[in-house]
Amino acid sequence: MNKLSFPRRLLKLIHPEGIPWPGTVVYNKISTIQIFQRNYELVAKDIVARCRRGDLLDIGTGPGWLLLKLHAASPSLHITGMDASPAMVTAARQNVSAAGLANVIKVEQGYANRLPCADESFDIVVSTGSIHHWKDPLSGINEVHRVLKPGGQALLYDIVSDTPREVMQAAQREFGRFKVLMLWLHAFEEPFYSQRNLAALAQPSLFKEGQTRFVGVLCCLTLKKVEEKR
Repeated sequence: MNKLSFPRRLLKLIHPEGIPWPGTVVYNKISTIQIFQRNYELVAKDIVARCRRGDLLDIGTGPGWLLLKLHAASPSLHITGMDASPAMVTAARQNVSAAGLANVIKVEQGYANRLPCADESFDIVVSTGSIHHWKDPLSGINEVHRVLKPGGQALLYDIVSDTPREVMQAAQREFGRFKVLMLWLHAFEEPFYSQRNLAALAQPSLFKEGQTRFVGVLCCLTLKKVEEKR
């Protein structure tokens, strides 16, 4: 596996897996701006293109905006959001409740490497901007494998530290240079993976292999749980 550089390993060590209060208040507010909301829409569209119905788990759901976009794109999905931060779970529940969906979308507290979910309980597992926070990504990915139904997919989206120039230029045309510059600087103050590091996470896991591609400015690691032959 391609290892993270020492500075990024150090960042990963000290960076919290769940955003504590009052960081949740700041993140909840910032994530309402256009570039965040547009990315949630792009991710929701990408997810629904692969799974329009069934049970979906969003790990590291944050303020829950993706949950709302997913419900709007496909109301037949049974959606559960999960976050390591109790304060973020509270924020997500408030946003879901404000949208009138408290009885439709579930939000729970839990860590990626010990998901409080039964084996083979989800048709699709997703995560956006979360995997770089996971303290033990291999255990987290293996937990994703455990809770997926055979034939199910995992779509793990994140910023990478080496986003291609053409991807950044496309984002600049849509959102403007300043907002994309803030995104680029963000990639240096958090322990984000490179494209190669992100792809390499699949190899030692129960998935064995995965593919990466870009959805907007986010790099998506796609994993599939193979159905056992009978």
